[in-house]
Amino acid sequence: MAKLQVALDFVDLPRAIKVARLALEGGADILEVGTPLIKSYGMEAVRVFRREFKDAQIVADMKIMDTGRLEVETASKSGADIITVCSASGIATVNECLEAGLNYGAEIFLDFLGVEDINEIEKFLSLSVNYIGIHISIDEQMRGITESTLLSEIVKRTTIPVAIAGGINSQTASTYVGQGAEIIIVGGAITKAKDPKEETKKIKKAISEGISIPTEYFVRVDEKNIRKILEKVSSANVSDALHRAIPLKGIFSVKQGVKMVGRALTVRTYPGDWAKPVEAIDKAKKGDVLVIDAGGVSPAVWGELATHSAIQKGLSGVVIYGGVRDVSDIRKMKLPVFASVITPQAGEPKGFGEIGVPIVVGGVRVKTGDWVIGDDDGVVVLPKEKAAEYTNRAMDVLERENRIREEIKEGTTLASVTQLLMWEKQK
Repeated sequence: MAKLQVALDFVDLPRAIKVARLALEGGADILEVGTPLIKSYGMEAVRVFRREFKDAQIVADMKIMDTGRLEVETASKSGADIITVCSASGIATVNECLEAGLNYGAEIFLDFLGVEDINEIEKFLSLSVNYIGIHISIDEQMRGITESTLLSEIVKRTTIPVAIAGGINSQTASTYVGQGAEIIIVGGAITKAKDPKEETKKIKKAISEGISIPTEYFVRVDEKNIRKILEKVSSANVSDALHRAIPLKGIFSVKQGVKMVGRALTVRTYPGDWAKPVEAIDKAKKGDVLVIDAGGVSPAVWGELATHSAIQKGLSGVVIYGGVRDVSDIRKMKLPVFASVITPQAGEPKGFGEIGVPIVVGGVRVKTGDWVIGDDDGVVVLPKEKAAEYTNRAMDVLERENRIREEIKEGTTLASVTQLLMWEKQK
């Protein structure tokens, strides 16, 4: 049966140890001291894992690129059973790792990170490495790349055990076993789970029984199914994913407790001129969000009747950099409406402005087709050019927070969980 390897890609050693222990209880076969953990703590991370888990098989994910003999020696002496080297380092370095591995009793795992051409792999298959790894990087996963076309082809060409890593979860693990993978490497689906032990059990069951077990989290999307994930994450998650992107300044929700997700249809109009906003309702597609630039001032360009019309069209919401009125009635409806001004004063339909042109709303540039996410915290815009990648990154933020929340509930504090003092910027 294929083995389950858990990639512990933490930067905090105590958290990694805690999850490793739970994963072993859940049935994990191999513990991987992840590259971020090694970069954070050096070989001490491997030494601590060896002391804590005396009977476990331990991988030091060194991703060696040079000085193969020295790095294999240090990792092996620290307690690693298996040590990774990147194929990009070249045959000379891989051979150095192999010789050092024989000398110090360590197995060598050759990682084809970023390799997509079978011919690049072919030249390494004559080497006596212990394992071959196909690896879809986290950054590739965030762009919606979640499958490798190389696995089944490599399995046909070698007797060396082949491992697969990259966004694997309980839904997909059995697929790779079916293609011949002997080691299934799982990271985030276990390390970010609310209950790592139970998630490990679920993935082990999927592997051993050859079944797909649905999961709510740890699923990455492409351009076709962005909305499903954005409906789960918050505007704060998206802001974090966009490297602390600013929200639309001065825009607030008319009704608390609503969530808005949709593609933008932009409208530029003059203060109080509600002609183009109303015309845009007819031009919009079901699920769109109207984003209206009315100068950020009164009179109102939106009200109860426009809201009724938008609901009939199936819009997901409206964002108005300008005035809205009839808010008592709007709050009784289901359509999320965000605005910068509430006023009883109505404008007049003069017909100035444009639909579908780039606009700047609350200090943020918005284009038709961008994704708009709004909730009680405010409104954030996700540029369409980066939509799939940063939707996945927003989900990654949510998943990490879910795990941290569970650790806090277990009786610790946020400062302790995140080792805040350790990661304050050094002067």
